Formats: sequence, C-alpha cells, structure tokens
Amino acid sequence: MRRLAFLALLLPSVCLGGAQIYEPLADSVRQRLSIMVSDRAPASMHFREASDGQRWLAEMDRRLEGRIPDRQQRLELLRTVQYEATRARLDPQLVLGVIEVESGFRKYAVSRAGARGYMQVMPFWVKLIGQPSHNLFHLRTNLAYGCAILRHYLDLERGDYFRALGRYNGSLGKPEYPNLVLTAWRGRWKYEGPTA
Repeated sequence: MRRLAFLALLLPSVCLGGAQIYEPLADSVRQRLSIMVSDRAPASMHFREASDGQRWLAEMDRRLEGRIPDRQQRLELLRTVQYEATRARLDPQLVLGVIEVESGFRKYAVSRAGARGYMQVMPFWVKLIGQPSHNLFHLRTNLAYGCAILRHYLDLERGDYFRALGRYNGSLGKPEYPNLVLTAWRGRWKYEGPTA
C-alpha cells in the first residue's frame, strides 16, 4: 500500500483550476516577460537582515510541513518562492496562496485544461515568452513563469488583485477563484514580520 501511495506522488495529479487565456501581448511586454523567465541567477532570498529571512523561512516551513513532508523540498520551494516573488514585486505569501489553490503544493499537478506545476502555468506561455527547453514542472521555471504572469496581470489591472487573479486563472469576473486565493493569502499565509 505504501508503494502505491509513493507511486501516486510521482504521477502528475489532475487539478480542477481554470485555464489562463491567451491574450495578444505587445512586443515590449513579451520581451519583458521573456527576460523575467530566462533569468538564471542563483535563487537567493532577499531580506533586510539575514535573521529576518531565517524567521520567515522557519515560520513558512512550519506552516507547509503538513503539505510537503520532505523538509529539503519545502525549504527549496520556500526559498524559490521568496526569490521569484520578490523579483516580480509580489508578496511571497500571495504566491503561496496561489500555489495552495492552484495545485495544492503538488509539483506535478496538471489541470484538465493542461496547466502545469505548482502555479499551474499553461504551456502556451512557453511558446509565447520562453524557450522550447523550459520545463513547466521544474520548480524554478514554473515559479518564474507564474510570478511573471501574475505581475503582468496585476500591472494590466492596475493593482486590482481580484481582477488580476481572475485573469491568472482564466475566470475573470467570477468571484470563486480570487476569493479562494485572497482568503489563503490573508489567512493561512499572512506573515507579520519583515518580508524583504
């Protein structure tokens, strides 16, 4: 029985999220997003003080423990979330809320629409702003794309989280998805200490 459970973790999971919708992008937007997803600098957390980073990491690690049993995997995810979110000018806790709702923290999650990975990125984005070698199941690649796309939608919607999240999920105008993410972000992932 344990072996079957382990094998189930290795197979892609099916998610029920919406599908990001292809919208034509201006060349300047496409180029900016392409640069964001192609960055290969080492992922390192950015905090004013190293102790702030350690407190944030310890608190988020504790909260994520029940969802990702392997500590090394949890810490790698958290460090990458903090790096990519900060780089995209997003709150890392918002990104954790998106991941919770989109994939339930499953790296190999696949939606019925074909969205992939932690942040459920649609494959058309690779053709639009990426490179053929980009694998949406790769942690850093998935988070770089997801954060870049969410930042793009937040800019497009002039900071309106509700509308940006609706665009991200392909459910613009429907309250269910944005409300789930906002509740996760402001509830389960809210962090009171210094974040960057």
